[in-house]
Amino acid sequence: MNARLFWIAILITINALVGCATTPPTELAPTLPPTPTHPPSPQTNAAWTPTYATFNDVEMALVPPGCFIMGSEDGRRDERPSHEQCFDKAFWIDRFEVTNAQYGSTGRFEGADRPRENLLWSEAHDFCIARGAHLPTEAEWEYAARGVDGWLYPWGNTLDPAKLVFDQNSNGETAAVGSKPDGASWVGALDMSGNVFEFVSTAYARYPYDATDGREDVSDLAISRIYRGGINSYIDNGASTTIRFRLDAGERNWFVGFRCALVT
Repeated sequence: MNARLFWIAILITINALVGCATTPPTELAPTLPPTPTHPPSPQTNAAWTPTYATFNDVEMALVPPGCFIMGSEDGRRDERPSHEQCFDKAFWIDRFEVTNAQYGSTGRFEGADRPRENLLWSEAHDFCIARGAHLPTEAEWEYAARGVDGWLYPWGNTLDPAKLVFDQNSNGETAAVGSKPDGASWVGALDMSGNVFEFVSTAYARYPYDATDGREDVSDLAISRIYRGGINSYIDNGASTTIRFRLDAGERNWFVGFRCALVT
């Protein structure tokens, strides 16, 4: 081999090596972080460190097992009697309310990142099921909102207008989900007070809450369902974590949306 051919061969080899070194690796399919088998049951809200994971492109917050007092003796009649509820297994709940973009259509208020509202309970239920999740039960929702400390609001026991979107600062409209990060609940879920109310799976019934008494029968599409997470302050504690209202099966409301939950 003459000198010219020798150096051409060397250059070809170098180029090949450089090409191999700079070719990006094949992208691996994303994997989901495992759900802790036995996450601790915190004794206080502050003892829990928010933990997040993404399921089907939706960020969810882990809610650990534990007990809390559901309802309020100081609330409206439907919030009484207050009573203990316990979870022996962790579950996940959406960090944010389901948006127009996620749902695939717009409710009353346009904007990809605004919560999807103005829909039937059955439509919210079907959306969560199609996502491999479910509408949270009333007990799951309240536990994720107030925690073992039983806070009246997701952040504590004092109403702070800077931490939620409600009638005094919303100009009669919804806002982009998560727009009040300081209003996060103890597990890191946003807008559990304010922005829109949220459907839960539970049919309307008086307290104490009992998941086995038929109120969690989601096959009955003709019954009134509960929605939670106040936006209005036209009554005392209107934005509290304990207040509950109901909507008939065929009704829609501009200020009722939803989020999903998941047990893995």
